[in-house]
Amino acid sequence: MLEKNIQIAVDKGEMLPLMEEFYTIQGEGFHTGTAAYFIRIGGCDVGCHWCDVKESWNAELHPPTQIELIVSNAKKYADTVVITGGEPLTWDMSLLTNKLIEQNLKVHIETSGCYPVTGIWDWFCLSPKKNKLPVDSAYEIANELKVIIYNKHDFIFAEEQAEKVNPNAILFLQPEWSKKEEMTPLIVDYVMNHPKWRVSLQTHKYLNIP
Repeated sequence: MLEKNIQIAVDKGEMLPLMEEFYTIQGEGFHTGTAAYFIRIGGCDVGCHWCDVKESWNAELHPPTQIELIVSNAKKYADTVVITGGEPLTWDMSLLTNKLIEQNLKVHIETSGCYPVTGIWDWFCLSPKKNKLPVDSAYEIANELKVIIYNKHDFIFAEEQAEKVNPNAILFLQPEWSKKEEMTPLIVDYVMNHPKWRVSLQTHKYLNIP
């Protein structure tokens, strides 16, 4: 249980439960292969059974950190920052993104979109999940739609999500890592037959980097 003054600061977005931060190569989606500083915020109740960062779910495990410190660390490394989680929109991202933008940093997010959108984003990667669907505003501003393919039914889900997202969103299908041998050939065939989609791979895992 957080002290009252710290809880108030977290609720306002002045502090955030920081799980980890690191400089690496973007591994997925539209910006694959580019350098970025990742800020992973703890806290998520979406509950994807195949999540590869389940240690991010419990926000209480990750220390509330002043956003000024987060920004100070980020600006040392890269001109692009990716906010991820967990589910970062669990928290108010307004103050953090404002301060990052003040430092002339490009600000990206990776989110399920299931909570109201806060913050200002140069790139909004929407990765919807079946058990907690995105809010309308997330569909409206998504720059890319990235659907994780764990089984064949996920192709149906992907098409349902593509109908909801704005017409400018770039569409990606990405195999879930533990099913990549089974799902990748299906994704390749699907994209060849439905060329509005692109293939996304978790290239950082092939490269053995964070």
